Amino acid sequence: MIDLFKKGILTGIGIGLMTKEKVQDFAKKAAEEAKLTKEEGRKFTDELLKQSEETKQQIEEKINDQVKKVIDKLGVATREDLRKIQEQLDKLQSSLSKKTSKKNDS
Repeated sequence: MIDLFKKGILTGIGIGLMTKEKVQDFAKKAAEEAKLTKEEGRKFTDELLKQSEETKQQIEEKINDQVKKVIDKLGVATREDLRKIQEQLDKLQSSLSKKTSKKNDS
């Protein structure tokens, strides 16, 4: 039972890493070997493409999560961090310019 589960997961990951064309080729060959009708073959292909896209998204999300964790551990500034710092600098510069302008007017 565990082996079947492992094979299912590995197959899902493998399909998720295939290109659309490779998934379609794989589905076509599998449908021919299983002697599916054209309609069944089309449904099978559509389902594999859907599963492939879902798996790709899940893998991408997991990779993004891991990258974020590594960045957090390393203490590297993100774009969002830099954007916030830039906003603060802009406000400080504006405030300083206003103060300098007031001193020059006096």
